[in-house]
Amino acid sequence: MLSSTTHGRTRALLRKVDLLVLDELGFVPLPASGAELLFDVVSDRYERGSIVLTTNLPFEEWISVLASEALVHAMLDRLTHHVHILEMNGQSYRLAYSLAKARDNPKTRA
Repeated sequence: MLSSTTHGRTRALLRKVDLLVLDELGFVPLPASGAELLFDVVSDRYERGSIVLTTNLPFEEWISVLASEALVHAMLDRLTHHVHILEMNGQSYRLAYSLAKARDNPKTRA
């Protein structure tokens, strides 16, 4: 856990960046304290700075990651107010790359 001084400095820094990228939200569930810190960061940036957030989870499954329905609703309220949602469905580019590489390299085939 961050000390209150470090926490305050980190939040101040995150308020100042032009673009904050939150990648793979939901890959690992957050403890309640982590979810609250994430909410603080999103709230600090609300209408002040851009956020790019990636996730494989639909909104209705965020409760499994953020542990509080009220917190999920409050965060989504802020995140979706001025938003462009890009929904991407398709094959993983990492998997496609690995399969093509294996196909093109006979040494990697069994």
